[in-house]
Amino acid sequence: MDEKNRIVHQLMNVGELLLLSGSEIRRVEETIDRMGRAYGAVETDVFVITSSIVVTMTFSDGQMYTQTRRIRSSGGSDFSKIEELNMLSRRCCAEPMSVDELRKEIKRIRKNGQSSRYLISGSILAAGSLTLFFGGTLMDGLLAGTMAVFICAMQKWLAPLCQNQVIFNLFCAFLAGLCICMMSGLFPVHIDKIMIGDIMLLIPGVAFTNAVRNVLIGDTISGLMRLVESVLWAGAIACGFVLSIWVTGAW
Repeated sequence: MDEKNRIVHQLMNVGELLLLSGSEIRRVEETIDRMGRAYGAVETDVFVITSSIVVTMTFSDGQMYTQTRRIRSSGGSDFSKIEELNMLSRRCCAEPMSVDELRKEIKRIRKNGQSSRYLISGSILAAGSLTLFFGGTLMDGLLAGTMAVFICAMQKWLAPLCQNQVIFNLFCAFLAGLCICMMSGLFPVHIDKIMIGDIMLLIPGVAFTNAVRNVLIGDTISGLMRLVESVLWAGAIACGFVLSIWVTGAW
């Protein structure tokens, strides 16, 4: 692979990481376009939707390079990665680094995932506080926080085994609801309040917001695709909790 093909390949990696970290479509396209021009492209054509990235770069010598990347994962929300990728983009635009150095930086950012400690702590705080906010007791809040740890474990271990986010949300909501219903037989708790607190950890709020934003700024195809996905994700969550209640008869 020659130098220019390697540049396009690394820019595709940047775009993929941005997309999987929850970035909006316009940011992905602009980042690839700016970095491509910084590396000598006189024209950069970028087309991004939630499931695919297509980049064509034309250099001053007339050579054109096109690469396509299929995005099979729905990703999530990792604002620290988005921030690091934005900083990397600014560095490259100010003073382009070598392709090998760029590859190492992208590899480093890819490995720097969300800290499990912060993720679990935030999930416990969110689930417990929202349970109390919606009228639950202190016991409800404590059990919602306990279930938040279980949900975090499923997000880490179960999600890679599921074909897509809809299937994962269905199984995750069902298993979480099943545990909550079983706990109601051991403790004097309100399962509806606990479920309300824990369901907030699975609701695709950022994805839905980005979908609406994409539609409003003109990225209609990507926005509608993400909007439909978000609605399906939310529907799967609701079906999972309802199924757990129906199976156990806890209501």
